[in-house]
Amino acid sequence: MRVLGSMFLLAMISTPIAASAQAPAPSPPAPRPITLQEAVDRAQRNALVVIQAQGQVRTSSAATRAAYGAFLPSVSLTAGATRQYTSGARTRVENGQVVTLPSTPWSSSAGLGANVALFTGGQRFFDLRQARAREKSADVNETAQRFAAALEAKQQFFNVLAARESQTAAQAQLEQAEQQRKTAIARSNARVATRSDSLRAEIQYRQAQLAIVNARVAIETADAALTRAVASDVPVTAAPDQPEHPGLNQDDEALRAMALNGPAVQQARADLSAAKAGQTSAWTDYLPSLNASYSRTGSGAGNDPEFVDPDFSYSGQLRFTASLPIFDQFQREQRLTQAKVAQENAEASLRDARLMAVETLTQQLGAFRSAEERVVSQTATVEAAEEDLRVQQQRYAVGASTLLDVLTSETQLNQARSDLIRARYDQRVAKAQLEALVGREL
Repeated sequence: MRVLGSMFLLAMISTPIAASAQAPAPSPPAPRPITLQEAVDRAQRNALVVIQAQGQVRTSSAATRAAYGAFLPSVSLTAGATRQYTSGARTRVENGQVVTLPSTPWSSSAGLGANVALFTGGQRFFDLRQARAREKSADVNETAQRFAAALEAKQQFFNVLAARESQTAAQAQLEQAEQQRKTAIARSNARVATRSDSLRAEIQYRQAQLAIVNARVAIETADAALTRAVASDVPVTAAPDQPEHPGLNQDDEALRAMALNGPAVQQARADLSAAKAGQTSAWTDYLPSLNASYSRTGSGAGNDPEFVDPDFSYSGQLRFTASLPIFDQFQREQRLTQAKVAQENAEASLRDARLMAVETLTQQLGAFRSAEERVVSQTATVEAAEEDLRVQQQRYAVGASTLLDVLTSETQLNQARSDLIRARYDQRVAKAQLEALVGREL
């Protein structure tokens, strides 16, 4: 009895532990549907590339403000106080000389200084122009990164739509395979078809089930990618029934003009302006510079530290300096060469940016037109394949066709659906890439 009681007590203790161990894990929260515009807005606000571009804009603005400040004088205030400690004696010997200590222990001083560059060979003007060009380049880069973030968000959004369409197609494939399996089994049982027909139909049914699983995994993966693209703290997914405008509201010539003035070309143009200003600024190293400075200092002694006193003795100094570098170990030549190389690189970058804009426009516009035609063609193909499958199923049901003919029609229909989904995705992405290229919605 004692043994049985111990076993019963042990079972009672272990039962909650086993139950808790077998309890199902909480399911993740369902993704929150968001519209395409919401996805783009969130991506342009939270994407890493956009935040980095905004930081570059702030840095460039600070550099421009500093370039303006170079025209202003620098001003500084100085103050100091010293206390001397004595042990009763009013004199002491320093370096063989008798020094009489003051009767007041504190010595204080205060001063004001200002310095301004009167002439620097025009360097400040060129530095300012270079800073403003870099600030403009940073602004254009921010615009480019916003459209890059929007493109990424749109691609992931379209991936969700494509995965959802694939799931719908897989569900239709499963229904067709299930219907065909029932027909094949019934004909096999009636001994008007071979057992091979029912086995082939079973294989087709299992493949349709696997397509459902793959489509579900694709949707989950696409939702995770969309959540990252929009930098959301909670899972998100594409809202169903999104209104689409697949066409373009500009003709080819207008798109070419916009592409040649797109964000990438504008940034390359601003970089070239900055490089030209940098080369001009490098030439100012060969010119003399003129500076002016003024300082006024007051000092005095007292029982306490004081920085403003009518008994202070004041002194002032106004100074003009001019300098002309004669030889600086070829440092000027090095800076000038670097500036020339930077300008040549910027010119080549601008030329390449223009050519790349035309090339990208040609590629994406061709991809859009091709996808547009494929959507129309594949839509008709799906309708024809659906009718062909219906006819083959009816013929097979009355024994006028073989199962191989039905399976061939099913395969053609599944491929047509897959091609239509791909064509729609390609058309959407091509349009998004065109919008990123020209820097505006189309």
